[in-house]
Amino acid sequence: MFVDTHCHLTMLDLRPYDGDLDQALAQARAAGVSKFMGISVDLEDHLALAEIAARHSDVGYTIGVHPCEDAAVMARASVEYLAELAQADQVWALGETGLDYYHSTDFVMEQKACFARHIQAAQLVKKPVVVHTRAAKHDTVDIIRAEQSNHGILHCFTEDWETAKAVLDCGYYISFSGIISFKNAQDLRDVAKQVPLDRLLIETDSPYLAPVPYRGKTNEPKYVPYVAKALADVYDKSLEEMAFITTQNFENLLKLQ
Repeated sequence: MFVDTHCHLTMLDLRPYDGDLDQALAQARAAGVSKFMGISVDLEDHLALAEIAARHSDVGYTIGVHPCEDAAVMARASVEYLAELAQADQVWALGETGLDYYHSTDFVMEQKACFARHIQAAQLVKKPVVVHTRAAKHDTVDIIRAEQSNHGILHCFTEDWETAKAVLDCGYYISFSGIISFKNAQDLRDVAKQVPLDRLLIETDSPYLAPVPYRGKTNEPKYVPYVAKALADVYDKSLEEMAFITTQNFENLLKLQ
């Protein structure tokens, strides 16, 4: 069985399912997906995600503000508010937070401060933090170290081995998306091969980054086994072995709470 550790359940294209998310989740379960972590990108997402989790015991969700959100939204994400929202049992992590200088460098200080507050809230409630980084690897690592963060996921990993080793040394897990299956991603596969097996996670980041053979199409949780297959090939493992490894890793991550 597989875990989709990062899926945007409030953003999926549900037209193939007549607008019914429950059908999309049923399709994913039929493909072998046993757990889903729905990701928040703003302070309203948790409302819809909580309703989804209430209907589905295999769905958990996160509390957080994406670094590409408006500075005013980031400012609302105080440590106290994040920690309060994260008390619910079905909240499995804080995030998606982090730094993104690719899309904008207008609010760098706001991004850094918001990222640090997410880490502090995660430490208060003893839950992992889900970290996004793009064009900001050095600052991302610096903040993780400065905040002594040792319980988290660097999601949709696309960076170099230096970055991977830095966060691994802090105790983080590294999650790979469909990008690992792309033909032009050999450098990423070379990095992935150096990541210890007990720190690997898989995700779709749906509706984005659909893996081969669905690259270029809208992504959804039922495609996470293709991510696992690409990673299994990197490690010369069977698909079943990679499913077991990554599922056990996610369970271990949650047990640290």
